Amino acid sequence: MTDQAPAAQTDGPEIPGKPVSASRTTLSHIMTHSDTNLLGTVHGGVIMKLVDDAAGAVAGRHSGGPAVTASMDEMAFFEPVRVGDLVHVKAQVNWTGRTSMEVGVRVLAERWNESTPATHVGSAYLVFAAVDADGKPRRVPPVLPESDRDRRRYQEAQIRRTHRLSRRRAILELREKRAAEGFDD
Repeated sequence: MTDQAPAAQTDGPEIPGKPVSASRTTLSHIMTHSDTNLLGTVHGGVIMKLVDDAAGAVAGRHSGGPAVTASMDEMAFFEPVRVGDLVHVKAQVNWTGRTSMEVGVRVLAERWNESTPATHVGSAYLVFAAVDADGKPRRVPPVLPESDRDRRRYQEAQIRRTHRLSRRRAILELREKRAAEGFDD
């Protein structure tokens, strides 16, 4: 099995690919009382911001410049995060298209003062678009999976992309049909 992913569509000079490890990163943050919700656990929005921050750093590193969040496909919370937890947000590029990238994020938490293994508390998939100085889409280097796990993530990202595009198409078709039937939604 090859370590190379399919190259992005070309409409100019070929951009050399980058290995997953070139942009992989971990953001760590200790949770404080200012991060809590009404239940006394860390607010999901705080975790989502950390996820977006880490994913944005990875997307910018991989694309070699600015990248903006285009969508968050999924954010799953598995366990609550508490005040005093040291949260590690691990992110990597899973897949690249011509101007977009899927970044996978894994959120781990451990007690700041204990030497117990970190717990997997959440996961997310975000899509970023690389942009130029005028905010227009720009091409990104293909991602080069380096391990079997990276190749699996690449394949799963392609499935998520297919579902995203199919869902968008179905919604637009439904809206057109309702408009043709005279519904003013």
